Amino acid sequence: MGKLDGKVAIVTGGARGLGRAYARRLAGLGAKVAVTDLNLKSYEEFEAEAEAMTAPSTVDEIKQRGGEALGFEFDIGDRAAVFAMADEVKRAWGRIDILVANAGGGRGKPRETTATLVPEDLLELVTRMNFFGTVHSCSAVAPQMKEQMSGKIVTVASYAASVAAIGGGYAHYGANKAAIAHYTRYLAQELGRYGINCNCIAPGMIETGRIVQLAGGPSRANEPNREIALRRNGQPEDCAKVVEFLCTDLSDYVSGALIPIDGGWNRAW
Repeated sequence: MGKLDGKVAIVTGGARGLGRAYARRLAGLGAKVAVTDLNLKSYEEFEAEAEAMTAPSTVDEIKQRGGEALGFEFDIGDRAAVFAMADEVKRAWGRIDILVANAGGGRGKPRETTATLVPEDLLELVTRMNFFGTVHSCSAVAPQMKEQMSGKIVTVASYAASVAAIGGGYAHYGANKAAIAHYTRYLAQELGRYGINCNCIAPGMIETGRIVQLAGGPSRANEPNREIALRRNGQPEDCAKVVEFLCTDLSDYVSGALIPIDGGWNRAW
C-alpha cells in the first residue's frame, strides 16, 4: 500500500527536470498523476535531460513502472485550457487530491532583465508562465477540493524570491516567484476551512539536467559552493522528498508555509 493510493495528483510543468521528479515521486507513492506541459517532450531541448529519460515521456515512465498517468499539452497561461484539463482529470478519475503547480521558469539574460530594463515582452511572458499559471492552476482545482473538503496544493517559488541576484538580473523572475509565495499565504487562508493545505517550496541551486548542461557539464556543476552550508548543490530528489511531505498526511497541520530547499544557501544581498 502506498501513502497516496487512491489519490489523484496534477503536476504542471512535468515533462522534465523538477516537475518530472515530482510526478514520478507521487506516482511511486500510489497516486494517479496527470502530467501537464507546453510540450511533453520538452526534455529534448537539453541533452542531459534527454539522457535521464527512461521512456518517451514522464507519462510513459510512470506507466512503465505500473502507475496510472495522463498527459496534457497546453499553455499554462491559458486559463480556459487549465480549467479544461482539471475537468478532464475529474471526469477520468473522479476527484483531484493534489496539485503541484510547478510550471514556470525564466527567460532572457541577467544583464537585460534588471528591475528597470526588463523588456515588456519578457516581463509579460514570465508573469504569464509563473504567476498567472499558478493562479489559474489553483483556481481550477479549488472547486473540486472544496467539494471533497480535502486537498493538498504545493506551489513553487525560488531562492530568487527571497534574495535579489547581485547586479539585479532576472528581476522579472524573482519578483514573480515572490508573488507566488505570498499568493500561497492568501490561498491557505481562503482554503483552510475546507481542509485544504496550501504550501510553497523555494528550491535553490538544483542540478537538473538543464542546469548541469547550462553550467558547462557535471564537473562544473558539482564544484563545492561555499555559499551553501551543506557544500553541495541540490538534486531533483531533494525537492521531491519535500513535495512528498507536503502531499501526504505527514504535513496535515502545515499550511501557508514557505519551505526553502537550498542546503542553507547564504548569499549576500
